[in-house]
Amino acid sequence: MDLISSLSLGELALSFSRVPLFPVFDLSYFIVSIIYLKYEPGSVELSRRHPVASWLCAMLHCFGSYILADLLLGEPIIDYFSNSSSILLASGVWYLIFFCPLDLFYKCVCFLPVKLIFVAMKEVVRVRKIAVGIHHAHHHYHHGWFIMIATGWVKGSGVALLSNLEQLLRGVWKPETNEILHMSFPTKASLYGAILFTLQQTRWLPVSKASLIFVFTMFMVSCKVFLTATHSHSSPFDVLEGYICPVLFGATWGGDHHHDNHGAPHGMGLGTQHSGLPAKAKEELSEGFRKKKTKKAD
Repeated sequence: MDLISSLSLGELALSFSRVPLFPVFDLSYFIVSIIYLKYEPGSVELSRRHPVASWLCAMLHCFGSYILADLLLGEPIIDYFSNSSSILLASGVWYLIFFCPLDLFYKCVCFLPVKLIFVAMKEVVRVRKIAVGIHHAHHHYHHGWFIMIATGWVKGSGVALLSNLEQLLRGVWKPETNEILHMSFPTKASLYGAILFTLQQTRWLPVSKASLIFVFTMFMVSCKVFLTATHSHSSPFDVLEGYICPVLFGATWGGDHHHDNHGAPHGMGLGTQHSGLPAKAKEELSEGFRKKKTKKAD
């Protein structure tokens, strides 16, 4: 108790910000990222038929944020691949998740209590990447607020923003799943976090970087662990956005419903198909349905 009381929040935050990410936290980041890759339909078949393409998709899941950030800042996009230790570690995780006998490794890391630990550790890496990305952009563009925000955003959610490119590597093209159109919670949180870290970096937010990293990491870990444990795809920001967006943009704000009609071809539900018919055709369809119903009753 004396140790806890003697350790102030600032010292705790400073110590937390200095915890090295490699190899433990990076390992957790790679595991969760490649688990999500395996969730994608057809990814297992792709790993058997085209292992090189599957490995490239895995590397994009693990290092896509670095690639996109380097592209924004005009640096070599393969620069991070010079880090051989991380590449080998991510490759080992990819092999174990896809090719371990009896799927033992995959089953172990997907066991919910274990997976929640990895998810929490991944969020630690995400927040640290946002902070480092903004610091790096500030070094090049001292007054480029939008550049700093964009760099921090892609550092935190670059994998999701590159989802269409990753789909092309798997031979899939689904432009309607663009992350810009349907932002997930990590993508939104990364954007808001990038704004906060940019304000801190430019001295408009009067808190230390270590304290902001600590507080925002606790927020991300709490939200993501809860969403994963409850298998929820909602966002804690939905309620706030439901009030603010109609005021700012003058339109009725609703959640994304692009997952509601998976059973219908080309994303069209039954109501959507009928709404596209002319009025006369609708009447004939309704009349035919009533006749069929009457015939059944007879």
